[in-house]
Amino acid sequence: MSSPPGLDLDRLRARLDSPPLAAELIAGGKSNLTYRLTDGERRWVLRRPPLGHVLATAHDMAREYRVLAALAPTGVPVPRVELLCEDPDVLGAPFYLMEEVPGTVYRTAADAAALSPERARALSFALVDVLAELHGVEPAAVGLADFGRPEGYLERQVSRWHRQFEASRSREIPGIEELQRRLAAAVPAPQRATVVHGDYRLDNTIAAADDSIAAVLDWEMATLGDPLADVGLMQVYWEMADRMPGNAVTAAVRPEAGFPGMAELVERYAARTGLDLAPLPWYTAFAQYKLAVIAEGIHYRYTQGKTVGEGFSGIGAVVPPLVAAALDALADHGEA
Repeated sequence: MSSPPGLDLDRLRARLDSPPLAAELIAGGKSNLTYRLTDGERRWVLRRPPLGHVLATAHDMAREYRVLAALAPTGVPVPRVELLCEDPDVLGAPFYLMEEVPGTVYRTAADAAALSPERARALSFALVDVLAELHGVEPAAVGLADFGRPEGYLERQVSRWHRQFEASRSREIPGIEELQRRLAAAVPAPQRATVVHGDYRLDNTIAAADDSIAAVLDWEMATLGDPLADVGLMQVYWEMADRMPGNAVTAAVRPEAGFPGMAELVERYAARTGLDLAPLPWYTAFAQYKLAVIAEGIHYRYTQGKTVGEGFSGIGAVVPPLVAAALDALADHGEA
């Protein structure tokens, strides 16, 4: 079988000392590349950085492998990792292997249509319960005490995404400077330092047949920081399909499909973690700003003809509504 882009199956077979291998690319282009891999009996998932020049800190396979291995004995469901290979002579970049977890990824409205309202609610509660479980893990207890720098985490995040926006500024975005100023002026004091997933949402998980969460995926942005950053971003993803129909980011979670409102999930999360969710509007506004900056960067690359594949033409349209929503969130919270 021919090798898919990014894999040399002959070299990989030699490294694994396995029978002949077959593989298929199951996700790639915008983030790390993910493949299904089998030797005819065993099945794995392989992750490697994107093709071409990448920043090592943004696509650190050893870092992903480390957090998955550390969380394996906890109550956070993650795939079992089996091999980390940092030798670039095998695939041209480091990679790791993990088990293939059976289940369903609910990414689109069509995916979610298979759920009854009762199942949608059960899945939603399972999703927020796993997030609370993650934020209850003591980093030092699982060997992750040095996984990040929680002190000043939010301040660094605000500065980082400001720099990211300036690097891809190509048009006027109404309200963006005001949003930057107001976020920087009102950074909340963190209540706890935990492992932060960094991109926690329904379609970054695998759901089991009983609507529990079988595995949380895509840990490339994980670090130590403020747990409410995960909650704020989850809220933005959770509400986008309803508030921004036809957006290019997420489409599965819709109230008419039986998914509960975020307020109900926030209440459940607060009860399980003991955290004060009163400052959540700031975190939601920051998450909207972060997504706006990411979308603007993709839009900029699209206008320069530097994106590959489909689905990029409409990404710029989500930026102004995200900025406006973030300003509204801060106004509702009384941030001036």
